[in-house]
Order: sequence, then structure tokens, then C-alpha cells
Amino acid sequence: MKIKSINITNFRNYSNQSVDFDSSLNVIIGKNAQGKTNLLESIFICAIGRSPRTTKDRDLIKWESTYAKISLDIEKKLGKKEIDIYLFNNQNKAIKIDKIGIKRIGQLMGNFNAIYFSPDELKLIKESPDERRKFMDIDLCQFDKNYFYTLSNYNQVLQQRNKLLKTTNEKVLKDTISIWNEQLATHGAQLIMSRLRLVENLKTRVYEIHKFLTNNKEEMQISYQGYTADTENDLKLLLLKKYEENIDKDIKLGYTTVGPHRDDIKIESNGIDLRSYGSQGQQRTAALSLKLAELSVFKDNIGEYPVLLLDDVLSELDNDRQLKLLEFVKPIQTILTCTEFNFSVPHTKFVIENGKLKTKDTTYSN
Repeated sequence: MKIKSINITNFRNYSNQSVDFDSSLNVIIGKNAQGKTNLLESIFICAIGRSPRTTKDRDLIKWESTYAKISLDIEKKLGKKEIDIYLFNNQNKAIKIDKIGIKRIGQLMGNFNAIYFSPDELKLIKESPDERRKFMDIDLCQFDKNYFYTLSNYNQVLQQRNKLLKTTNEKVLKDTISIWNEQLATHGAQLIMSRLRLVENLKTRVYEIHKFLTNNKEEMQISYQGYTADTENDLKLLLLKKYEENIDKDIKLGYTTVGPHRDDIKIESNGIDLRSYGSQGQQRTAALSLKLAELSVFKDNIGEYPVLLLDDVLSELDNDRQLKLLEFVKPIQTILTCTEFNFSVPHTKFVIENGKLKTKDTTYSN
């Protein structure tokens, strides 16, 4: 999968900008606050339908503009695709695929796949389990539309069950809680089984990539933390049992205390739990290892690599790990932002200033 070009209008600090990308390494160079991150953000929105940086579409629209537009042309093994996303100040976004409008975000999933890494991704390791669940969900939604719809259904049922738990009418609660338990367990078991397969697929790759990045000095292990079982039906029965066992606690607290919305990924290196005890350097390398491991998982599931978006990642790594990273991404279309780039590797260089790409240097383009 490759991006051929992108055109953005009234997005963040861009008035109008078109970019034609090379099929391998693209380096966007510029000072801080010039628009490097904004460019990567616009690309990733075309993969998942929302920004990795804000939940408000109006934050993405250039000051004093009423709308923004992102147009992405991509080339896949099965042919070309065009994605157009329109963002508005006073109405919901509109999305078109090959000029045809879609009604649900789920229809966007899988048309374009990308992995995004920025310094903020450190929260994937050191912050709450919600960040690690989000990591799994974004992956699975991109290559499995059924997962996207199951996740949406699970969240809707969870919201209804939590609303019921807050009721003061004991009869209504006892008469209807089993209905929500059944639905929640059905959707929850499907989610957990998909996550278990994902973590299992990531496990070996993470281990190998992390050793590669650390020159064999660190061994990283990941494991799923939550209820597990051999089959989806066994898992459903287990969840139903746990809902019944925890009903008094759930009523007291007013929310559902067990299920995939509470699960986590355990992340260790040389026996140390990196979530709590890892140094910032260890946590950063672990987050990068997880992101790079995603590349192979995507290729196994969709038959080709996704596009890799790396925002200011080189400044966070020592020289040896910088070289290791650049070696690793050779076969993948990568768009990398930085303030300077002094490596003798094939690449296409863009220089950005105040939302404008000033030059394109193809001296090192392969």
C-alpha cells in the first residue's frame, strides 16, 4: 500500500497544499510549529476517520475557515483508491470513497491502512490501560470491519447496562439485567478473542524487533491481561458468570466492573514491568517496538504493509537506534518528520515552512 499524493485545504495551518510522495522513505524537515505533525495527522485521519490528537473536528479547520478538506490518492495491490474527507464547523464530517459518499465510519475502515507514531505514543506504555486498549482497537478496526461493528455494539450495550445499574427501581433492574448481560457477554467474548489473537501475533515480532533495536540487550514480552478461555463460547459463559458474581459491586459503584473494557496488555523487558518501572528511554523503545511489530501483523492480515507515519521519532532515539530504525523501514513507505536529517540513506526530502512545502530534494531519492 502506497500513498501517491495528498491535497489538503484549510486544514490546521495549511491553506492549500499538494504533496506527491515517493514509494519509500519521505523525510519532512522543518522547524517546530511549521506543520509537520499536521501533515501526518491529515493522512492518518484518512485511515480511521478521526484525528489521533483531538476529538473535535472544528479544531482541525484553519482559523476563520468554515470547512477543511483532505484528499488522498493511494495505490493498493487490488488497485487505486481515492479518499475525500470534508470537515465542517457546524455539521458532521462527510467522507467519500472513489467519489461515493459513505454513511458510517465503518465503511472507511480497511480502505487505507496506516500506523502512526509520535512522541505522545509514550502514553501507550506508561499511562492507563485505556491507551493500550485503544492501541488494540485501532489495529483491529483497520483490518477487520466486523471488529469495528462489534466494538460499537459492545459500547452501546455497556452504556445501557451502566444506566440500568444506576436505577433505584430494584424490580426493573432484576427483570432486565440478564438481557443486557447476555448481549454484553456475546459481544465481549468476540472482542476478547480477537484481541487475544492480535497479542499472540504481536508477541514474537515485538520480541525480535526489540532485541534488534537494543542490540540484543533487552528482551521484551507482552501478554493479554483479562479473562481468557479456549473458545468464544467458553469465554461468553465465563463473562456471564463474572457479571453475576459482581452484580452487587456493580450496583454499588454504578458501572460494569468486568469485561474487555477493563482489560490491559502487560509489557515487560528483562522481567521489569515497563508500565510502572521502566525508564523513559525503555518505555519509548518499547512503544516503538510495538508500533513496528504492527507492520508485519497488518501484512499478514491484508497482504501488504500499511504506510508508516513517524513524527519526530529520531530526536527521541540515540544514534545507534536511529540507524536501526532507518534500516528496518526500508521496505515500507514511510513518512518521517524531523528538524534535521543527516543520514546517507535513500530518501526524498521535503522542507516545510509555515504550512508550505518550500522545496523537494530528490538527490537521495531511490
